[in-house]
This record gives sequence, structure tokens and C-alpha cells, in this order.
Amino acid sequence: MGKVKLLLAGAVFALVPAIQTTFGGQTYAERVVENLPKEELSEFEKQSLLYMVQEEKLARDLYLKLYERWRLPIFKNIARSEQHHTNMVRALLKKYGLPDPTFGKKVGQFEDPELQKLYDRLLERGNRSLVEALKVGALVEELDIKDLKERLEKVDNEDVKVVFKNLMKGSRNHLRAFVRVLKRFGGDYRPTYLPPDEVEQILSTPIERGFYR
Repeated sequence: MGKVKLLLAGAVFALVPAIQTTFGGQTYAERVVENLPKEELSEFEKQSLLYMVQEEKLARDLYLKLYERWRLPIFKNIARSEQHHTNMVRALLKKYGLPDPTFGKKVGQFEDPELQKLYDRLLERGNRSLVEALKVGALVEELDIKDLKERLEKVDNEDVKVVFKNLMKGSRNHLRAFVRVLKRFGGDYRPTYLPPDEVEQILSTPIERGFYR
């Protein structure tokens, strides 16, 4: 693996999304979420928030570990973005007084047993080779898109929808980045959770910028 390839791979995702701009220690996204109307949460919305904060942490934790293994900057860069995604959901948990299932959990630790199994399985796969690690990254983002899309069809609180829309936009960008770098290393990605034509449409469109309201 040449140094030039490493630099190119890292540059592919040298993006600083608007959600990372801080105002007195608070990101723009967190500030928007906090100021949107506080509405009664349905049980489905509560469970969705508790699940998605763990799924965003899963992505972050995997990418941190895969960066330690392969030292490819894309993992470190996207892990940073996933931390901001996790914080966005945490802002909603705090707003509605919900317990944070990620609180006190170390990297690779999850309250949800199924997510724990998924993390362990994907980390083992990603440690096999760099190509497999990049495929794992794309797979996680595809799963994230599917889960967010399903939940967006059933939630009606404005602040929850805003957060989920921005998380899904971020996952589409991450999927584009992982697949682009994967191809540079001679790999090919086949969709698992979404229809192939939907994934192809995502991959064929430009990076999405800005904050969705």
C-alpha cells in the first residue's frame, strides 16, 4: 500500500459538514434540534431514538477500530462524523429526558444484544483485509440508511424527523465515500439491505452538503 494511495484515500472524505460547526461548544445541528418545538413522543419514536443512538455509536466504534488496524484516514474521518451523528441523537434524548443507552459504554460495548453481535461480526470481518474493511464501512452505512428510512415513514415529531433526515444524508455521503475508496483498492460493493437500483442512484449522485430542515 503506497503512501500516495493512502493520501488519496484520505482526501476522498476531507469534508467538514455543517453539523460540526460549533457555537459555544454546541454544534449548529444540536442548537437547531434544541430550539425546535418539543412535542409528545410516541412509543415508536422513543424506541427509535434509543436504537439509533446505539447504531450511530456502532458505526463510530467500528471505524475507530478499523482505523487502528489499517491506518486509512477515511475511517478516522468518518468516525469523527459519526460522533457528531451520535451527539445529535443524544441531544434529543436529553431534550425528552430519555436514558442514554450509550452512556458509560466503552468502544465496542452495546446495550442491545443484537447490535453487540453485529459489531463483533463486522469487526472480525473488517480485520481480515483492507478491502473487507471498506466493504464493512459501506455495509454499515447502507444498513443505517435502511433503518432511518423505515423510521422516517412512521415518526411525526419535527425535531426527530430533522435529525433522522440529516443522519440519513450523512450515511448516503459516507456510502459514496467508502465505495469510491473501495474501487481505488480494486474492490466492488454489492448491496445487502437496499435494492441495487436505490444504491446505484445514491452512488451516481453528488455529495450532499448543508443541513436539512
